[in-house]
Amino acid sequence: MSSASRSRSWDVHRLPSAQGRSFLVTGGNAGIGYFAAEQLAATGAVVVLGSRDGAKAGAAMASIRARVPGAQVRHLPLDLADLASLRTAVDRLDLDRLDAVVHNAGVALDDPPRRETGDGNELMFGTNHLGHFALTQWLAPLLSAAPAGRVVTVGSFAARSERLDLDDPQSARDYRPKRTYGRSKLAQMCFGFELDRRLRAVGSTVLSVVAHPGGALDSLTPSRPPVCVTTPGERLRAVPAGVLVQGKDAGAWPVVRAVLDQEVLGGQLWGPRVFGLRGLPRREPVPPHMADPAVAARLWAVSAELVGTGDPYLSFR
Repeated sequence: MSSASRSRSWDVHRLPSAQGRSFLVTGGNAGIGYFAAEQLAATGAVVVLGSRDGAKAGAAMASIRARVPGAQVRHLPLDLADLASLRTAVDRLDLDRLDAVVHNAGVALDDPPRRETGDGNELMFGTNHLGHFALTQWLAPLLSAAPAGRVVTVGSFAARSERLDLDDPQSARDYRPKRTYGRSKLAQMCFGFELDRRLRAVGSTVLSVVAHPGGALDSLTPSRPPVCVTTPGERLRAVPAGVLVQGKDAGAWPVVRAVLDQEVLGGQLWGPRVFGLRGLPRREPVPPHMADPAVAARLWAVSAELVGTGDPYLSFR
């Protein structure tokens, strides 16, 4: 079956059952992560919301349960900016296996000054990329224990126009918030593609897939009070933008497909159908600057040194 025909047959509103499976969504308490968690919960799976804010996670779980009768949702306290806490967090998952992790959580800063994590890493690079890089290692045994585990990394359209500067990965010399954010998402996406190459090299059953939400606006997103509230006026003013972009509920569709679709393969990129900005999920060509093995290998080495936990893929079987 062709990629185009599979895209037409996949119904975002009638997802396949995932009864008996378990998924972890980092940043599952808001934005794309929330809607991915809500949609995955409707499949019958156990969905764990990774979030450092217990109150926000509680509100998100209450919202999901109100919309998905019988939803099995849990909260895992998770702070990706605190590298030393991640192994303990994974121990608290209390699962025999994990069928997929969605690396979604992220920080986006619009203005200076440059900020750092407690570990001394630039906040966006440290949280968005390094936190997920380290988390992958600790989750490896649980993902390997699943029949067909998946690592789904959520990238960004902003990464298309950026290039990594691995001589200054932490933007210590030249900090521009929007560029640093785009580079942090590009690093995540490069990691996702390189991870799959390394998983294939060791014969792992785990797949690594990259997805992005396209253009996803709060003003086009349906309300889920108190998680997110969109007024009728905001939605009306956003109607013209809806020609090119979409809400965060639709932005979650490529992510959810990357988790659930048995036709999805490792190393693929999934995004919205219309110009990569809106519409039903489809497979996209991987931009060359995201798939360069030499750049990815150098990023991997830099990341492993900064994280200080060794090489994540060595933990996979």
